[in-house]
Amino acid sequence: MTGPERDARIEALFPLVRQIARRVRRVVGPAELDDLIGDGSLGLIRAVDGFDAHRGSPLEPYARRLILGAMLNGLRRRDPVSERSRRIVRRADKRRFELAQERGTLPAFGELERDDPSLRRARIAAHRQAALSLDAPLPPGEQWPAAGGAEPGQEAVARVRARELQAAIALLPERQRRILALHYGRDLSLYTIGDRLRVSPQRVSQLHLCALAELRRTLPAP
Repeated sequence: MTGPERDARIEALFPLVRQIARRVRRVVGPAELDDLIGDGSLGLIRAVDGFDAHRGSPLEPYARRLILGAMLNGLRRRDPVSERSRRIVRRADKRRFELAQERGTLPAFGELERDDPSLRRARIAAHRQAALSLDAPLPPGEQWPAAGGAEPGQEAVARVRARELQAAIALLPERQRRILALHYGRDLSLYTIGDRLRVSPQRVSQLHLCALAELRRTLPAP
């Protein structure tokens, strides 16, 4: 690819960087838009330079994945919690998801901590590094837990992990996002979701699997 052709592709796809950055900014409160655009631009350049048209995949979906990945990597670099602790928590979260698929209910972190003592240490480390000013109001939608509520470390870790997940979900097609929201947010079966969307259960299952596969490709490996 010639220099002018390469530059033209990057320029043509740059609005995609801004679009993804704005979406990530909406679901990841502390993120700076300029930082996201800067990281995403590097992902766009890598996508254009590494794109191989002979593989049969269009450039834009490939670029979208690398742009989002670069933004998430940038968020992790600026994260005060060590990558090792995050990796342990991500591995546990993946295991919880697998168990939820098998059982139909999401197990508590405490169950996984019995098999992996390092998980509790990682969750505590993440909680201690989650800075919160006592002079500033709580973020929108947040509140102090009531006495006797869930363990604070678990809540803090879950919020941090949710930021990456929400950013990835925001880029899924609308129907896939809706299926995930109904299935995991409202605990509806795929059969019931099919009735609501007026599609067959087989189609709902297919879209559900496509969404999960895309999230696994987008989110960092444990």
